[in-house]
Amino acid sequence: MSSDAGVSVYSDNNMSEEKDKPLREDIRMLGRMLGDTLREQEGDATFELVETIRQTAVRFRREQDPKARQELDAILNRLSNKATIAVVRAFSYFSLLSNIAEDLHHNRRRRAHLRQGSSPQPGSVTLALERVLASGIDNASLDDFFAKAMISPVLTAHPTEVQRRSILDCQLTIQRLLQERDRIQLTPNELRHNEEALRAAIQILWQTRMLRSVRLTVHDEIENGLIYYTYTFLSQVPYIYAKIEDLLERHKGKEAPQVASFLRIGSWIGGDRDGNPFVTHQVMLHAAERQATLVFDFYMDEVSKIGRTMSLAERLIHVSEELEQLAAASPDIPASRIDEPYRRAFLGIYARLAATSRQRGLAVMQREQVNPTEPYADSAEFVHDLDIVINSLKQHRSDWLARGALRNLRRAVDVFGFHLASLDMRQHSKVHEQVVAELFARGTRRDNYLELSASERMKWLLAEISSLRLLHSPYLSYSEPTQSELRILQMAAEIQRRFGHAALPNYIISMTTGVINILEVALLLKEAGLLQAGENPQLGLNIIPLFETIEDLRSCSTIMDELLSLPYYRKLLDSRGNVQEVMLGYSDSNKDGGFLTSNWEIYKAEIELAKIFAKHKVELRLFHGRGGTVGRGGGPSYQGIMAQPPKSVNGQIRLTEQGEVVASKYTDPEIGRRNLETLVAATIEATLLSHDAIQENAARYYQVMETLSSTAFAVYRNLVYETPGFKQFFQESTPIREIAGLHIGSRPSSRKPSDRIEDLRAIPWVFSWSLNRTMLPGWYGFGSAVEAFVQQAQGEEAGLKLLQEMHEKWPFLQTLLSNMDMVLAKTDMGIASRYAELVTDAPLRNHIFGRIQAEWERSVKWLFAITGHTELLQENPTLARSIRIRTPYIDPLNHLQIELLRRYRAGDDVDQVHRSIHLTINGVAAGLRNSG
Repeated sequence: MSSDAGVSVYSDNNMSEEKDKPLREDIRMLGRMLGDTLREQEGDATFELVETIRQTAVRFRREQDPKARQELDAILNRLSNKATIAVVRAFSYFSLLSNIAEDLHHNRRRRAHLRQGSSPQPGSVTLALERVLASGIDNASLDDFFAKAMISPVLTAHPTEVQRRSILDCQLTIQRLLQERDRIQLTPNELRHNEEALRAAIQILWQTRMLRSVRLTVHDEIENGLIYYTYTFLSQVPYIYAKIEDLLERHKGKEAPQVASFLRIGSWIGGDRDGNPFVTHQVMLHAAERQATLVFDFYMDEVSKIGRTMSLAERLIHVSEELEQLAAASPDIPASRIDEPYRRAFLGIYARLAATSRQRGLAVMQREQVNPTEPYADSAEFVHDLDIVINSLKQHRSDWLARGALRNLRRAVDVFGFHLASLDMRQHSKVHEQVVAELFARGTRRDNYLELSASERMKWLLAEISSLRLLHSPYLSYSEPTQSELRILQMAAEIQRRFGHAALPNYIISMTTGVINILEVALLLKEAGLLQAGENPQLGLNIIPLFETIEDLRSCSTIMDELLSLPYYRKLLDSRGNVQEVMLGYSDSNKDGGFLTSNWEIYKAEIELAKIFAKHKVELRLFHGRGGTVGRGGGPSYQGIMAQPPKSVNGQIRLTEQGEVVASKYTDPEIGRRNLETLVAATIEATLLSHDAIQENAARYYQVMETLSSTAFAVYRNLVYETPGFKQFFQESTPIREIAGLHIGSRPSSRKPSDRIEDLRAIPWVFSWSLNRTMLPGWYGFGSAVEAFVQQAQGEEAGLKLLQEMHEKWPFLQTLLSNMDMVLAKTDMGIASRYAELVTDAPLRNHIFGRIQAEWERSVKWLFAITGHTELLQENPTLARSIRIRTPYIDPLNHLQIELLRRYRAGDDVDQVHRSIHLTINGVAAGLRNSG
């Protein structure tokens, strides 16, 4: 083959539309360059081998040709361990490069759509505000919404983000160079230099180690999380606010007041210690300090850049008195700046920022030498100084100067403060229980806390929470777990003192099963000074129960009713603005009860919680533990929020952004901004638009869903927890045991040192089924549930007709089936069958895989029957195209992984085999994009 053979790698994507021509061209070019790199670095023979494997895998996929299967097996069986690594890396990078081209094309199509003046699309803030204003809502109601709204994506560190920072940097370089070709008319010489830079970046990519050599530490996860603020959040969050204010200004016909800062970023990275022994009090402090360092570095850079542009001379303008005072207060007034008040003012602001960073012990690089001055007490003082500058500029009609970078900086300070992101703490309820029991035993000599009834425990807890005395003493000795928890809480108080209450505002309780779990945390907070007891108590953190299992979801409204009925807890809540946050765990409920039941139980829980909170006149804020994949509650954010029950969003929502989805959503600033806008748009519409049509049919629809859920739950539980040998099938037909050795996260894969499915964390559970292309957590049980319902209905046609009506009118079912449609499209039962062959017990393999395959066929059949579709992703051609593009590179990785697993489990434990398995895990995850 010639060096142009890379074109053939993409020749079967069936992308004939003219609008996709640039995507085809980008993919061909990148494929050709990677092919050339492969020839240069590994030789012609390796290149030809890669292409042969790809073509054979495509034939096997398309035709399920037994001959192609035999040929593929023969090729893979002959591969040396060294050749295997080269082949795996080649397909992984093919997939990565196609992802880059695809993301660029999304941005390209969106810009073309906007240039043509087309109507805004669902998920845009523009369309959301247009819909709300067209509905007749008045300005006062809209202002009230923004005043009380709270929208917060929360970044979490989970072990499915497999990209190394070095690989991500190469990816960004390639992306930037492609954008340059797309947006700028390059001369022939510039085009040549651009192509050389692309080839250089791909060469770096090829010669960069794909895998981490050591396990990721929490410090690494903190650093990885921070890059998305630099890439996207610090620049794009202010952009969204400016867009909203400009839209409202045009609507009102005059300058609109500033919208309150409702969109904020949260983080669990460095504060989530549930099952992660590596998150210590020092680590939590490090997370807070690194976040603050980054935001101060950003502010000082922006102040320096803006100050240099502010060359406005006194003799040409008339500044405000406040601006004159601000300029005069600067400790550094060079002679060359004596008649430039704005530059002097910015020098003073810069000096105060430098002093503030030093006062807080942060290692921030100074760009300008300034004399010592008074530090800012808090970020509000910084905002005040920026407001003085903005108001003075407007006074002498320099509005354009007041709007651009200065306006965005002012908004960034209001949003990110001196802490950057709100860090959440999380710990398991059982840990709190043990610590409280020890505190009672040592502090009051009552050592039977764990033996008490629930009512007696509650009496003890309420008495101590309302008491001014402390249980712990520096003169007593405690076990290491108790000391660790006390140190964590003491550090939380220190972080609040140094960086403000917004730096660490939330405490989440995993596996909440009762009111006692919440009161135990309240007691522990009191011990650290984060709860001030007395007649008018003050609570320094939001205490957030997390309901995770199906059983806990079903009882959560009862638990919250009991909690909100406690007079002393209500006093604590009053000190937090009478807002109570509740978190719902999608991942564990899905693993516990299956896809359909998990979603339905969460939906019901939200309805009941809304009723309970209305009864107690307390404001509910829901925190959705949505993962990146459908198997962990993920899926498109706009549809997910719009599918929530009426009155459950109410302007306030938090949701987790997990695993590899963080990189795919927030690495590119334009894509990141669209994703953030989507959250805002959906929250606006879900809160302010009418849901009357849903309410009219609620009783009928809910009854049907209850029936479907009951059947799906039984079918799922029967397979996963009641079928003899299922654990063996799971462990042998997926790479779950090999995942444990991949350095992709600091957290252990199981909550306990066991191989029980019950103890396995939901993330590796979903990740494993994704890697073997079964995707079982995202659909299993649906087909049997629908089939049983239709057969039991009064006439099969009547049952199906009702389900079709529900799908047409009910956003919840629309979203549920749309997400399942996506998962079924990514499922490949042909490849899954090959993984099943790894199961050593043939009768067990045939029995369980036969059930899985039959259920998949039932699920597809009834999905089509309800939606009226004849193929998967019929209404989502963009995603269908995306899967077609990536499949030729993912499939060979799966086939290679199967062969490598077979070798490894047969005793071929050489380092190259183990490393190759991990490379295939990395490659498949990157190709699927939302795999775990």
